[in-house]
Amino acid sequence: MVVLNFIINNILTQAAVVIGLIACLGLALQKKPAGTVVSGTLKTMLGFLVLSAGSSVIQSSLTFFGTAFNAAFHMKEGAVVASIEAINGQAMSDLGLGGEIAITLAGIFVVNVILARITKFKYIFLTGQALLWEATLCVVFAYFLGLSGLPLILIGSLVGGVFATLMPALAQPIMRQITGSDDIALGHLCTVGYIVSAMVAKVTGDKNKSAEDIQLPKSLEFLQDTYLSVMTVMIPFYLITAAFAGAEACAPFCGNTNHIVYAFLQALQFVTGLYVLMAGVRMLLAEIVPAFQGISMKLVPDSKPALDCPVLFPYAPNSVILGFVFTTIGSLIGMLISPIFGAFVIPGVMSNFFAGGTAGIFANQMGGRRGVVIGCIVHGIFIMILPAMLSPMLAQIGFVNVTCTDVDTIITGFFFMLIKSVVGFF
Repeated sequence: MVVLNFIINNILTQAAVVIGLIACLGLALQKKPAGTVVSGTLKTMLGFLVLSAGSSVIQSSLTFFGTAFNAAFHMKEGAVVASIEAINGQAMSDLGLGGEIAITLAGIFVVNVILARITKFKYIFLTGQALLWEATLCVVFAYFLGLSGLPLILIGSLVGGVFATLMPALAQPIMRQITGSDDIALGHLCTVGYIVSAMVAKVTGDKNKSAEDIQLPKSLEFLQDTYLSVMTVMIPFYLITAAFAGAEACAPFCGNTNHIVYAFLQALQFVTGLYVLMAGVRMLLAEIVPAFQGISMKLVPDSKPALDCPVLFPYAPNSVILGFVFTTIGSLIGMLISPIFGAFVIPGVMSNFFAGGTAGIFANQMGGRRGVVIGCIVHGIFIMILPAMLSPMLAQIGFVNVTCTDVDTIITGFFFMLIKSVVGFF
């Protein structure tokens, strides 16, 4: 048991190690030379860590922006925070479910591999952090149903494994159109939201007028550079928010630096993180796709790696930014109506960027730039309503003033509550 706990806590919960081992296994199954195996494994891990470093820089910048945003528009009192991290921490500390969550995480991966082997859904979910959040929700709600010990772990692993297998399959038809190939899948548990934005975009937009084909006047041609165009959007966002929030609200972050100057620098920090993230994506894909062929050929024939959402960002960078902007607009609308559905939920800025940006890519693929605008506003509303609906259910378990973010994990919670209702009925 000590060895198992060590493996779970130090290997299976370390996404870079897991994806490195996957690459190592894939290369070894292809009988590559030892040097190639070592090189491919280390480069895969390095690419993932570079991607993660970029994400961390972005998240740090967005932490400041989110705090300033809440202060600027007085969104604290009586509000529910959308934070799966908080639920995970409380589940482990207050409910003592840390061991169950860790073992369920491993179980979800095993079920995913088995289902990929025996069904037509050949997707191996490699986003470890997303699986951790799914494991958390599965364990918390299975615990609420009265399960404990082995039955809790088995049910949580089965439900989570099914979600980890089916969500990439749900997104794959549009993923093929976005990437122009069938080499990779999407492993991010916000998939239902992406499909909602894509379907709305398909109905309301024009696929032939892509956001990536926007022609700019000669004086604005510099905006064709991805990172400069991101700056032109993010700098006003940060400066306006900081101006409304005021120096006092920004002081915990700014120190002795003027809050407007600090906001400007944080906007640039955001773009820096995006640049690093993109570099990591390119390095990761260059290594993981060839390495994964070994698993595809040997263990799970014809399988595809399901990777985190930033792997899509290079395919449609304009759509990422538009998706973020219009998802944020939609989430503000959703925030105002969220009390109708159960709780007043504060928008999550990081979710708006990563999930909103990916929703923008899906919407653009199905409905062009008009589809991005309309589809992502609907997406923003959608990802506020679902957390509001889940909040009263979480409150019954003891999670007060907190709710989830990723919509697929929320649907997992609804699934468990449906089971509870059916069992209670009979």
